[in-house]
Amino acid sequence: MNPFQQYFIDTLKYRYADFEGRARRSEYWYFNLFYVISYILLSIVGSLGLGILPTRISTILSMGILGIFILGMIIPNLTVAVRRLHDTDKSGWLLLLGIVPFIGGIILLVFFCIEGDRGPNQYGPDPKSTEFNNPSEHLIERF
Repeated sequence: MNPFQQYFIDTLKYRYADFEGRARRSEYWYFNLFYVISYILLSIVGSLGLGILPTRISTILSMGILGIFILGMIIPNLTVAVRRLHDTDKSGWLLLLGIVPFIGGIILLVFFCIEGDRGPNQYGPDPKSTEFNNPSEHLIERF
């Protein structure tokens, strides 16, 4: 399994609502890339139904599928973002900066792009250390 799928599946399977610990940049960005691709594919599949079913039914069906997907992904999106902030030794509460128009999003983007702290910090061990080569190895032992 490539890291693209591995981070997405591991986050959903083992860390769905886990706000503790740290997430590498690759984990955060691969997760979000897979999320966006899944959203686009669901949108395309939903729009293909427009030609097959009556317009009102297909619109309700496609909006329902996208709505369920988005609702199901809110918590994992929040957890991976909080763990990414933890990797840079920042509090997860900084996600509330996203409420501030324009500037908050830019600040969060910078935090998500900078390299995490080397070595352990107050949120846990360094996910880049040699003992955490496979992101799911240490998670499986926890459960």
